[in-house]
Amino acid sequence: MKYERAPEIKKTIVALVSELQFTHIDVERVHCIRSFDAKTRAYARIWGMSKLFFEVAGIRANYIIEVVSKRFDKLSEREKIKTLIHELMHIPKTFSGALLSHRGPHHAINDREVEKIIRRIEK
Repeated sequence: MKYERAPEIKKTIVALVSELQFTHIDVERVHCIRSFDAKTRAYARIWGMSKLFFEVAGIRANYIIEVVSKRFDKLSEREKIKTLIHELMHIPKTFSGALLSHRGPHHAINDREVEKIIRRIEK
């Protein structure tokens, strides 16, 4: 599989974090890549970093948002934004390197919740 940095995705992420007031997200530690030839049905994925990296190596938490070129690039602009919001929703308030699951006792990451968020910025 081939990867390349995706500065246009990073620019969108920076704008979304600001506009949505996701103040828990340190955009300096969110990296964006585009993958080619990925064997997945996903449009995008988010990768976190284990707490172990900090405890053993002193490396602070970082996240990588991967957009899967063959699927993501075909989406409409609105669907691209929804997909990126979905990935950002996986980042917990602690910005610990962990990832939130799609369903939890205090959160849900699904199309209905993403729609609620995107409508706020469409107004």
